[in-house]
Amino acid sequence: MSHVYNLAIIGAGPAGIATAVESYLQGIKDIVLLEKDQNHNSTIRKYYKDNKRVDKDWKGQKVELDGRIYFVDGTKETTLDFFDEILANHSVELKTHTEVQKIEKRDGLFEVFVAGGTIMAKYVVVTIGRMGKPNKPEYKIPLDIKSRVGHTLDGCVGGEKVLVVGGGDSAIEYAVDLSAKNEVCICYRRETFGRANPTNQRDIANAIMNKDVEPILGIDIVSLESDEGLVKVLFNNIEPRTFERVVYAIGGTTPSAFLASSGIKEEGGKPVHDENYETNISGLFVAGDITQESGGSIALGLNHGYAIACYIQKNHN
Repeated sequence: MSHVYNLAIIGAGPAGIATAVESYLQGIKDIVLLEKDQNHNSTIRKYYKDNKRVDKDWKGQKVELDGRIYFVDGTKETTLDFFDEILANHSVELKTHTEVQKIEKRDGLFEVFVAGGTIMAKYVVVTIGRMGKPNKPEYKIPLDIKSRVGHTLDGCVGGEKVLVVGGGDSAIEYAVDLSAKNEVCICYRRETFGRANPTNQRDIANAIMNKDVEPILGIDIVSLESDEGLVKVLFNNIEPRTFERVVYAIGGTTPSAFLASSGIKEEGGKPVHDENYETNISGLFVAGDITQESGGSIALGLNHGYAIACYIQKNHN
């Protein structure tokens, strides 16, 4: 019989790391943390621009930390350093490049299916974030311009005409950041940036006022076409325009297919769980972004991890 871990955690973001470390501090040993990317916190690494502010209280939500991980406001870089340090100081096995396909429970144990085999565990916590599956537009992206269309700032080189699509914090931060070296427009289907935090609302207002960023507000994109290798954007109410690059920052979605394949019930775009974050399958928990309406709160993710660790230690030892 293969080795059986006490706890397997899928996703090495803040909630996953917190679940692992808080469980270790509760006396639970033999924990494995599974991450499909090459390092922990891939969402922060990919979708946060350099030196992006990272707040404990997401969008002003005041959250008191329950556990023993003391997280404070910082930047992208200090946040990654913080999680590097707490992983290094606690006995948690991190397996990167390990994408989980599904989870099955049989004979009281969980089989976590990964490429090339399975990992056995007594308890499993799913902490995959929404940005593991970023929202994509409903229309098709022509193949010959796909390299010019993305969801992050990867590939942005400066001196380009760029369209940022979205109205949340990431979209605004991308637009303002890119405007230093590019000609930037931001397209949002609403008339105002009401979803963004106050700092970003101020920054985009200043950028628009100073003509660093051109707003295209209250407008929907109908489709994209190739224009001699550049991206021609067709709008619903204004004339088409051509850009050298288009960056979509329109959020992420719950990985419903994965949840369904593992037997986890879902309602209203979120996995069903009780007050201890346990799903309809005993011993299988969810935490972090996928349990939240809009996602993004590191503090809430840390608290989920602490609550799950306490529950497992108290009820299942």
